[in-house]
Amino acid sequence: MPRYTVHVRGEWLAVPCLNSTNTVGWLGKEAVRRYMKNKPDNGGFASVEEVKFYIRRCKGLGLLDLDDTVEDALEDNEFVEVVIEGDIMSPDFIPSQPEGVHLYSKYREPEQYIFLDGNSLTTEDLVSLGKGLYKIKLTPEAEARVKQSREVIERIVKEQTVVYGITTGFGKFARTVIPNNKLRELQVNLVRSHSAGVGKPLSPERSRMLLALRINVLAKGYSGISLETLQQVIEAFNASCLPYIPEKGTVGASGDLAPLSHLALGLIGEGKMWSPKSGWADAKYVLEAHGLRPITLKPKEGLALINGTQMITSLGCEAVERAGAIARQADIIAALTLEVLKGTTRAFDTDIHAVRPHRGQAEVAFRFRSLLDSDHHPSEIAESHRFCDRVQDAYTMRCCPQVHGVVNDTIAFVKDIMTTEINSATDNPMVFAERAETISGGNFHGEYPAKALDYLAIGVHELAAISERRIERLCNPSLSELPAFLVTEGGLNSGFMIAHCTAAALVSENKALCHPSSVDSLSTSAATEDHVSMGGWAARKALRVIEHVEQVLAIELLAACQGIEFLRPLRTTTPLEKVYDLVRSVVRPWMKDRFMAPDIEAAHRLLVEQKVWEVAKPYIEKYRREHIPESRPISPTAFSLGSLEMSTDVSHDHRHQDEL
Repeated sequence: MPRYTVHVRGEWLAVPCLNSTNTVGWLGKEAVRRYMKNKPDNGGFASVEEVKFYIRRCKGLGLLDLDDTVEDALEDNEFVEVVIEGDIMSPDFIPSQPEGVHLYSKYREPEQYIFLDGNSLTTEDLVSLGKGLYKIKLTPEAEARVKQSREVIERIVKEQTVVYGITTGFGKFARTVIPNNKLRELQVNLVRSHSAGVGKPLSPERSRMLLALRINVLAKGYSGISLETLQQVIEAFNASCLPYIPEKGTVGASGDLAPLSHLALGLIGEGKMWSPKSGWADAKYVLEAHGLRPITLKPKEGLALINGTQMITSLGCEAVERAGAIARQADIIAALTLEVLKGTTRAFDTDIHAVRPHRGQAEVAFRFRSLLDSDHHPSEIAESHRFCDRVQDAYTMRCCPQVHGVVNDTIAFVKDIMTTEINSATDNPMVFAERAETISGGNFHGEYPAKALDYLAIGVHELAAISERRIERLCNPSLSELPAFLVTEGGLNSGFMIAHCTAAALVSENKALCHPSSVDSLSTSAATEDHVSMGGWAARKALRVIEHVEQVLAIELLAACQGIEFLRPLRTTTPLEKVYDLVRSVVRPWMKDRFMAPDIEAAHRLLVEQKVWEVAKPYIEKYRREHIPESRPISPTAFSLGSLEMSTDVSHDHRHQDEL
């Protein structure tokens, strides 16, 4: 017998359908009837017949024709939503779909797998898992370790040994011994009571990352979870059944208890859960719709699911990957601005950076040379001012290698910490199967990722700070020799005037967000947990800082391309012309004032999707190959940042010959 899960005013109702010829309109009326039956005041309605409504799928929000039969319009156990005409959505209402529903309506179940062993996950892999590009399997070695650690727990329970979190209470109640017949209830109570977070739920991508990372930590075999339970967690991940996880509530020690408890709550069939098939619904319905059973927690398993730094670290991995992407593209955007402002490339000479051999600085200078080298990429714009009387440029252009460079080094430093953290056991107590014992420690403390992410926010912010000053130079006619605010008929048109104000506002907001959260600590759990990391806020604000950086650079990218319009018919270098063409494929030139916010969003999307980097990268790599002869050893300053091998080269540009 077909059954449908119907959402009515925040309630989820299971509606069986005895007759396949019943219509979608019948389904809506039956759901409203059941909704009214459960309400003392009939939900404010006199009868079902007076209720006017429409019905839409939870997946994709597609409207359904009320006259179609359920057999023709719906799949068995499909999730639908009844929207009653005249209802005003409460600001506290949890929608059936998260923000950006259009992204999820295209979700396709992945066919490829990533094998997790707890030791070799990368930040790139975790972000890919968050995007739903892979399913998860455990390696045989990981399965063996999980079984061995569970045997230790079973022995402790059988022998009634007093061990924290297994046969005792938690935190202040660590000395309270729990009888054996209450051990399962202890774990469920732990998950329920600790599910105390507030705020918006994490997006599906971030929930997926959090779940994947917790699986990776459990795969190390130091948590004491049973293989059966861990496989159930993996099945939920592979079906994209993602619990409702409020973004606020963790102090970052003892781990990320509140968000991870919400994660575990959905897995045991309580609270809310999201899947591409259902949207937001009661967790038990979502699991059932995917043929899954709620997890029944055994001793220690609730604690195994909720104790660790995975909220901080999963968000931190997204932050460090996005930071690396925008840092690479910031060099390209700044090079385009330098072209428009008719700057010199002499400041990027290899000898200058060889005598101050910071790795990031050397790489940024190299990228500038690869994009602007007159011998390699002739530029009509550069040629037009070869013999001008300008000797040197403002710091915002001349010092890009020094300023952008330390950002690259900061990202590399933070990425190293994140890579270690995502492959670390962060439980308490730890289960050491080879010693057949458990040991209480402090690996759950989030100070490492918290400090690193505070540092990341401070470092990456500087890309926006220096970009905003370059936007000012582009918009200011006394500095750019271009029309004021990059528009004709100034006065009638305002051009980039307020776009620059937006950049300034974002930079100012970042200054407050860059205050380190990890310098704060508040004692919790009756002074048992008397020092905490505040790493959850460090991760969330690092992501916000990075988003602001992306948006500021999107504005600079638009402004630089608009500046090119006033230098035509002169052309810039080939790679920068490719960047210009990319931007013009989504944003047309600014001939007169128009609605600007969509243009900024379009440019921002190019940066988030790394399209600017994809266009320029082949030219950068070609230049790299041609300027590192096989017979010449790579400089000691060479190092790896992402997929790039950093090095110096021996080229010199010849712009502004009068400087010599």
